[in-house]
Amino acid sequence: MKVVKIGLVGIAIAVAAIMLLLAIGIPSGWVNSLIQNRVARDIGYRITVDGPTKISLFPGLGVTLHDVSLQRPQQDDQDSRITIASLRAALPLRSVIAGHAQVTDLTLTRPVIHVPLLRDRGAPAAPDKNSAAEPQPRTISVDHVSIVDGAVVFANARDGVAQRIDGIDSEIRSAPEQRISATGKARFGDHSLGFAIKAATQGPARQPVPVELTLDAPDLLKSQLTAKAEIRLNDAMLQINGLSGMLGDEQFNGWASADLAGKPLLKLDVDFQQLDVAMTPAPPQPGEPWSDAPIDLSGLNYLDAQIRLSAADLKIGEARFAPALIDAKLTNGAMTAQFTDLGVYGGKADGALGIDVSTPTPSYTLRGDLKDVRALPLLSGLAEFDRLDGKMQAKIAVTASGGSQRAIMSALNGTAFVNFSDGEIRGLNVAKMIRTLTSSTLTGWQESSTEATDLSQLSASFQIDQGKATSSDLLLIGPLVRMTGAGTIDLTAKSLAFRVEPKLVMTTQGQGRSGDPVGFGIPVVVDGPWNAPRIFPDAAGILDNPDAAYARLRQLGQGLFGALGGQDASGSGALSGELGKTLGKLIQQGLDGQQPGGQTPDGREPRGIAPQNPAPQSETGPGAPTNPDDDAAMNAIMKRLFNR
Repeated sequence: MKVVKIGLVGIAIAVAAIMLLLAIGIPSGWVNSLIQNRVARDIGYRITVDGPTKISLFPGLGVTLHDVSLQRPQQDDQDSRITIASLRAALPLRSVIAGHAQVTDLTLTRPVIHVPLLRDRGAPAAPDKNSAAEPQPRTISVDHVSIVDGAVVFANARDGVAQRIDGIDSEIRSAPEQRISATGKARFGDHSLGFAIKAATQGPARQPVPVELTLDAPDLLKSQLTAKAEIRLNDAMLQINGLSGMLGDEQFNGWASADLAGKPLLKLDVDFQQLDVAMTPAPPQPGEPWSDAPIDLSGLNYLDAQIRLSAADLKIGEARFAPALIDAKLTNGAMTAQFTDLGVYGGKADGALGIDVSTPTPSYTLRGDLKDVRALPLLSGLAEFDRLDGKMQAKIAVTASGGSQRAIMSALNGTAFVNFSDGEIRGLNVAKMIRTLTSSTLTGWQESSTEATDLSQLSASFQIDQGKATSSDLLLIGPLVRMTGAGTIDLTAKSLAFRVEPKLVMTTQGQGRSGDPVGFGIPVVVDGPWNAPRIFPDAAGILDNPDAAYARLRQLGQGLFGALGGQDASGSGALSGELGKTLGKLIQQGLDGQQPGGQTPDGREPRGIAPQNPAPQSETGPGAPTNPDDDAAMNAIMKRLFNR
């Protein structure tokens, strides 16, 4: 009886020990060398296991390795390796006993693939002696692979550059008929993407492999992309032939290749029926300052490329170009992209964009020539600016440098010319603004969704120096208003300082010259932030030379008031009594800021003005017919304005 009890206790202890081993796993440091030899033989990588390795028997046979790294033999570069936080393989015991291990589930947790970034293309690598050989029959098959929180790191330690694809979660399964399928998601910077891939398993070496791809990248492409192609890897040359597919509901086709020996060389030629590219980030708001956030284009140093993209309909943000053909070449960090006969809203555009990031401070060049382009859809689509409509001609040739929006704008140099014709300024009534200036200073553009200013022409040329665009030939011609001016736009500060001379055209005959425009008589200053400037009369411009101003305004007054009944010199009655009253109000208030009694706001006498007798009648022009009542009225007006 005692022996039986001792035996039962021993069995209980043994069962408990077995249960404990099943629960916590069997430490198996001895298995590391077996795994290392098998991996080196099958895939040619050296594997290092720095963490614990365990074999578990419950709920099934499994091997778990921690802190795993894989690297090519005789390659000590830390920029080229694979690290895995933990690797777990589950496999049936019977397959191990049979000598053909079949992994039913392989889970890789936080795997990181490190890819070196190379600035220079070296000599082509010598082909691998074993690359042409037929692959060894596989003795291990994998049914399912799970990747949890993986990443790909592209880095150049010398340049201090590192770019990542993070958040890689993927499920890879073996499908019937020697096919595999993979689905997953990833994140590149702030952009998320989802993918699905189907491919045949590797056949004979260097033979094409059919591949199907589905890609969702909502931050970059507005529609889902599906594609089919045949991929062949010949040493370090990856060839993609027979590329075709759908982007949304539209077809595309083309080809691509990538030389992966050292620094990659990508060649791509794709033709789209419709290519819809999302614009990120959105253009800054008018009153928002330029961003100081770094613009990182350093990745262009580590890829050479030759790309041709054509599309029957290209949409960038909300702007549409049809048709479009873009040829781009990237070599040693310098990219040039040329576009010719780009269809732009009824017109054409030619030009080139250059970006050079081979130096610490990136530089940029832009040349463009737009002809007969409708302005409203282009400006609203690219810059969310919807205030100008009409047919646009433009020429621009600028250079800049800098690593942020603000730096680029402050270093902008070059020339620009723009001309709008047969359109309108939406939301603004320039003639109404001129009349309002007779009684008050304006703050902002007095925008109204119900207002507009028809224009026959709006043009200006600019010399741009260090972010300041200066023009001396601003010209606005419309049915009811004409204006010339000069000034500077500070592109960095988003401000402007212009001095313009507006004139009201007292005829509705557009550009007809039968009615002479009536000058406002005083230059107008437009100064301040370009989204809300102050607009006010420049009285100092007249008071600097009161004698000449007196003669000018008296002559203007003769034509402006004509007969006291509102007729002009020709008796046409072009100038209404309302405008006469408006100018009278202007004179009474005094554009020089006079207070009642001829005092300026600070109580001083107006500069350069002393009471004098009215100007002689001859100043109206020799031989001009006059009316004593008209002269008396005109002289009274001049006295009130100039104290003369």
